Amino acid sequence: MTMAALEKMFDVRGKSVIVTGGASGIGRAYAEIMAEGGAKVCIFDIDPAGLDRTVAEIGGDCWGQVVDVGDRAAMAAAFDAVAARHGRIDTVFANAGIDPGPGFMTPVGTRNPDGAIENIPDDQWDRGIEINLTSVYTTVKNAVRHMKPAGGGQIIVTSSIASEINESIVGTSYMPAKAAVNHFVRHMAMELGAYGIRVNAILPGPFITNIAGGRLRIKEDRAAFESQSLIGRIGDVEDIKGLALLLASPAGSYMTGSLVVIDGGSLIRMT
Repeated sequence: MTMAALEKMFDVRGKSVIVTGGASGIGRAYAEIMAEGGAKVCIFDIDPAGLDRTVAEIGGDCWGQVVDVGDRAAMAAAFDAVAARHGRIDTVFANAGIDPGPGFMTPVGTRNPDGAIENIPDDQWDRGIEINLTSVYTTVKNAVRHMKPAGGGQIIVTSSIASEINESIVGTSYMPAKAAVNHFVRHMAMELGAYGIRVNAILPGPFITNIAGGRLRIKEDRAAFESQSLIGRIGDVEDIKGLALLLASPAGSYMTGSLVVIDGGSLIRMT
């Protein structure tokens, strides 16, 4: 294969891309690799300061909108703004997610009463489901409004290996939300393939991001996750860029309904 053919296979130049929750962490990595490939990227994030900083650092055709992905009206308006500015929407990363609170165990193996089911505040549960599950529905719904008339597109959803296991140190609503996301992705792939829209999910294992207050930067907390990895470390956001580019580019053109694990082998060890 020639270098020109390889470049064409992974070409995203000029593509109109949206990344939800893209001001930091995995979402920022998606935005960076798309912008580095020549795409026009709009980041949605609820954090104005983080959004401004990320947009400025990425540069190029990257811009941002302050959006709460739980606000359906705001999401619809934000999608319409991207379509008006770029002329279309080609690729959407439904990435926004939150830590829904503590699990019922601590990383060192003691019970955590704050995460016990009887002590979980209802609004904490509701917000966890709203952002980690319902916002994916809202994102896909708005993406499809624009992709169907254009004849196709790519939707990449950030799920988690937590969708495949039960994890005691993660907030209780997180696992069922991500498991439902996986089913939703496969269902959307069934519905939307006829319209040229591919829908896939990335299932990260532990990555160093700001989620859960950035606790994986703390050595003691990180150790519990490092011990699960088959390669002795947890993920850096740079590790996920290649997979994101694959799914967003012609190289992934025969992939839809796929749940792609990227976790250093953690899921194998845990199961």
